[in-house]
Amino acid sequence: MQRQELAAWLRLLLTPGVGRDTARKLLAAFGLPPTIFEQSPDALKTVVGPATANALLQVPADLYARIDQVSAWLREGTNRHVLTLADARFPPDLLQMADPPVLLYVMGDLDVLAHPRRLAMVGSRNPTPQGEANAHQFARALGEAGVCVVSGLALGVDGAAHAGALEGGAPTIAVVGTGLDRVYPRRHLSLAHRIAGMGAIVSEYPPGTPPLPANFPQRNRLIAGLSQGTLVVEATLQSGSLITARLAAEQGREVFAIPGSIHAPQSRGCHALIRQGAKLVESAQDILEDLRLVEPRAFEPPPAGDDEPGDADALLDALGFDPVGLDALQARTGLDTAHLQARLLALELEGAVARLPGGLFQRLGQA
Repeated sequence: MQRQELAAWLRLLLTPGVGRDTARKLLAAFGLPPTIFEQSPDALKTVVGPATANALLQVPADLYARIDQVSAWLREGTNRHVLTLADARFPPDLLQMADPPVLLYVMGDLDVLAHPRRLAMVGSRNPTPQGEANAHQFARALGEAGVCVVSGLALGVDGAAHAGALEGGAPTIAVVGTGLDRVYPRRHLSLAHRIAGMGAIVSEYPPGTPPLPANFPQRNRLIAGLSQGTLVVEATLQSGSLITARLAAEQGREVFAIPGSIHAPQSRGCHALIRQGAKLVESAQDILEDLRLVEPRAFEPPPAGDDEPGDADALLDALGFDPVGLDALQARTGLDTAHLQARLLALELEGAVARLPGGLFQRLGQA
């Protein structure tokens, strides 16, 4: 993008009173930004109010500093892009949204934004050990099937989903709520570099934008918009993941949810979605079949006498899949405290059991 073109688009968005909706109305009425700024006040007033019309004729005080900031970011590395609504490379799925971004900043491979198989994976920032494992395992299986996982780079489910997809050998897209000159949270710095190298990081916010709380619900609409479906792994009833699921449903996209323990707050959002019509899934294969990315499986009954892995272990049977304390486990198994704690430690080291806050333990299943 030429500096003059970038300046016109940034000036439009920096004008007081011009948000995404107003900017699109002006673009529809007059064409590209340079033409908007050539209009008379009376012409502008046919689309916006008098105050905004007058503001459009003034150059924002911080315009040139913003231009320099974006230009410097573009020069700092390869595969950095600024896409406008008028750019032929702008993701077609976002153009179909009711509220698409006017500018899109991308670091990584632009072709990934048009990947033929894209699924959003979202969930709690504080998942249970099983929830985090589910996110990683589902994403890895989907990646191995050639699906591009879209998520938000947040702690918890998002990070596990991105990492799993990369391990599965597929690109992944991170939609963030900051400028692309910073990584939030910082502990995902290494993960962000891997995503940019094998997929793309996307934001509608210019370089220099800090992690403002209001930006993250806004970025959720882009996660939903860039995906053919949305999987909610774990979510409380107040989770932003439910916003993503609602936006996906409003855009006619499939919504999937993984059920969990009735005792876990992180499962209640998923259960609410299932009651509202989201599709319950127990494996990545369920999603692949529903989106018609693979042929449905033929039913094959298990051989007689075969047990699920781990069923022969009486302690794992006693644990079930809900969090449970030592006292309850002793009552179920009859084991003394020393023997029980030693066995739990061994299972924890094997990755079959997770130790939770409050002295609780939880069996980890395979997604």
